[in-house]
Amino acid sequence: QVQLVESGGGLVQPGGSLRLSCAASGSIFSINDMAWYRQAPGNQRELVAVITSAESTDYADSVKGRFTISRDNAKKTVYLQMNSLKSEDTAVYYCYARITTGRWYDRRESPYWGQGTQVTVSS
Repeated sequence: QVQLVESGGGLVQPGGSLRLSCAASGSIFSINDMAWYRQAPGNQRELVAVITSAESTDYADSVKGRFTISRDNAKKTVYLQMNSLKSEDTAVYYCYARITTGRWYDRRESPYWGQGTQVTVSS
């Protein structure tokens, strides 16, 4: 019943920018931590950036100073602004969120993943 739908991926030249979006929908009581992960071919999925419900943020060392994560709680959406992109940023980017669902007598928090969006940085 809960879905995360990403958008904004594509092909960009080195040094360029992209903005990823991920919108949550369904029977949602609250959205807690939200994050972006990525997975390049042959590599494990890695955490790129995370933002808490209090809007504290943290980043992988490889993207600090270049990427910015933000969220719009009214729109149930998380964003990833990616600047100064490098070829090594090429990967499938996945949205992740911990979401609380259910009626007042049966609330539960669960992890959810988006389907992924491809980001390719190449000249």
